[in-house]
Amino acid sequence: MTEADYLRMEEAAETRHEFWNGTIIDMAGSTTEHAAIATNLIVELGSRLKGKPCKPYGSDLRVRVDETGNYCYPDVTVICGPIEYARPDRRTVITNPQVVVEVASPSTEARDIGEKFDDYRQIPSLQEYFMVSQDRPRVQSFYRQSDGVWAFGPSYVAMNQAVKFRTLGFEIPMTEIYAGVEFPPAPVRTPEL
Repeated sequence: MTEADYLRMEEAAETRHEFWNGTIIDMAGSTTEHAAIATNLIVELGSRLKGKPCKPYGSDLRVRVDETGNYCYPDVTVICGPIEYARPDRRTVITNPQVVVEVASPSTEARDIGEKFDDYRQIPSLQEYFMVSQDRPRVQSFYRQSDGVWAFGPSYVAMNQAVKFRTLGFEIPMTEIYAGVEFPPAPVRTPEL
């Protein structure tokens, strides 16, 4: 499928799709945990950014990676300063996020940390990337260093920790990110005979 075909299809679609190397990827519905985490992040980011030139956006805002021509719907995007639209006449696709957060499920985690993060790193404006687990307390952070090289930031796995947003200049406690989230029980593993 071409990019033009995708854009035409997405304008009329009732559900969202990502465009990845000429392939359409259906965006499945989320779990209550996923939705709660994304909402918590938008609320916490929004309250800390009030009155500042940065603003958080939810998963309905599409990001185009100009360097690859791919389109995706991050769970949370933060834009600082003027918004750059892929097409100024259609204000539905942006190209200049500074922070991207993906809330990962066991089925999306490999793609979120692999090919999606590879693509996001090519966005010149992007400074930080976070992958937040929906099935256990775990936040992985990555950031662009001053020389342009990406570094693996701390991983946060304890509820008494606070996640540092370097680009934005503040922290959000894990208890706020995961407020109201009930983690599914860990799978029971039976020994093989």
